[in-house]
Amino acid sequence: MRYCKKCVMPDTRPGIRFDEEGVCSACRSYEKRASVDWNKRYRELEELCDRYRGSNGNGYDCAIAVSGGKDSHFQVHLMKNVMKMNPILFSVEDNFPMTEAGKHNIKNLSEEFGCNIISMKPDIRIQKKLMRYTFESYGKPTWYIDRLIYTYPLHMAVRFNTPLLVYGENVSYEYGGGDSKETYSAKELLKNGVASDISDEELISKAGITVQELYMTKAPSLEEMDKLDPIYISYFLPWNSFANYEFARKHGFHDLSHEWERSHHIEDFDQVDSRAYLVHPWMKYPKFGHGSATDYAARMVRYGIITRDEAIELVKEHDCKLDSLCVRDFCEFTGYTESEFWAIIDKFYNTELFRRNEIGEWILKNPIWKMQ
Repeated sequence: MRYCKKCVMPDTRPGIRFDEEGVCSACRSYEKRASVDWNKRYRELEELCDRYRGSNGNGYDCAIAVSGGKDSHFQVHLMKNVMKMNPILFSVEDNFPMTEAGKHNIKNLSEEFGCNIISMKPDIRIQKKLMRYTFESYGKPTWYIDRLIYTYPLHMAVRFNTPLLVYGENVSYEYGGGDSKETYSAKELLKNGVASDISDEELISKAGITVQELYMTKAPSLEEMDKLDPIYISYFLPWNSFANYEFARKHGFHDLSHEWERSHHIEDFDQVDSRAYLVHPWMKYPKFGHGSATDYAARMVRYGIITRDEAIELVKEHDCKLDSLCVRDFCEFTGYTESEFWAIIDKFYNTELFRRNEIGEWILKNPIWKMQ
């Protein structure tokens, strides 16, 4: 493993690129912000909103894909209060037990900004089937939910005739990924690797799912997609997870303070809705040697919040430690025993990156704190 010379991201992150100076593409993307004319970009957003404002008479003139999180709070404020649009909000609930913060935040989003939210609650039977299959086969237990988070707002935007569909950040460009290009258009968001496609044939034959049950995991038709204008807000404004959190906190958003201190996170305000969901993003650790602590430590270095040395200590302390409450909620929902769960996890440890020590723990062969 090689690590970025500026942050703490390893070159094993899927799709990330390192240049000849050993700096990752996410850090280079962040550096490019200094040369962006943000006033010009902001005017472009205003022009987009001018084009669609009032397009449905007194009805909705844009849609926003939301979760209830810190970024959702900022996006809704921007589109409704600043841009004076009339948004409809689309969300997907994952059926897992919600945290108290998660329950509060989705309600707060509606009450604070005065918006209607239409939520999809997926078929629990299908969710459990697909979770077990994609977990055991790919180490991607929430593949089904993540697909719906991307595709459901697209389908609903078609049905509500709201071509302007708002997403937050371009994940690949902001944090490093295979589809890393700077663009305002979110039409290619399904290529960002978070919920890459799995063939219908495989899921039908091996997971026992019907083609009808997979309908909502597909994007709308090409003809319907041509009618949409989905955008990333991160193209128009300098995206900052911590700034969004500070804004949201002052508008009623609740973090996990006094509710849950997560062992594998270094912050308490991202992905706070449910505990079981967090097994999926943590699976990057056994497969690629980095997890949620690395993700946020890298951002914090880029934002100038901490030094690289401080980030390394946080990664060392937290990255490997999947929180036990995540495991309990996950197993209760899917029906695994905890021994079955960990046996499946063991299959996904990349032996090129990890070795087992004398007590059976998986240990990174080349951790960043030994590469200095």
